[in-house]
Amino acid sequence: RRASFFASLKMKSAAPPGVLMVGTGEYTTGYVAGKSAESDKKAGVVALVLFDLRRRGLLNPSRMLMAGTRGAKFPEIRKHLQTQIADRYTGMDVTFKSFPADDQVDANAYQSALGHLETGDLVVIFTPDDTHYAIAAAAIERGCHVLLTKPAVKTLEDHRKLVEAADRRGVLVMVELHK
Repeated sequence: RRASFFASLKMKSAAPPGVLMVGTGEYTTGYVAGKSAESDKKAGVVALVLFDLRRRGLLNPSRMLMAGTRGAKFPEIRKHLQTQIADRYTGMDVTFKSFPADDQVDANAYQSALGHLETGDLVVIFTPDDTHYAIAAAAIERGCHVLLTKPAVKTLEDHRKLVEAADRRGVLVMVELHK
């Protein structure tokens, strides 16, 4: 099914979709509180999978983005991803464009990152629960497909708004359930 999903996305565009990862923590990068996670997710999950999909030609190599709130974390995240992923997996490119810049703090950096995506690109949201709605709504309005971690949103009203917006824009919105 995964291959057919990506094949259907590629049919709408000459190139594979780009992707924005929103959130820089354990599930995305495996980097927590200045070091490698102490759990079984030392390499993260989200970035690892997306880097592998890019390696397989299923994601656009020029539109691999990551947004967080504190840019100062990105140099260390890059080193972490290099040692945990690139140094261990053949041909795994762990490069990405980050938002905000390394010298900035911006809780809304995802908005700038969305400006670098095209209609039909993907947004993966692994952030604190109370931020899901605003980020997903902005991604949907941009015309991007969205995957967010549980809980999708905090209220039934917000859930309905996302479903209506996704229907209106013709994009998919999916919820990832772990554990």
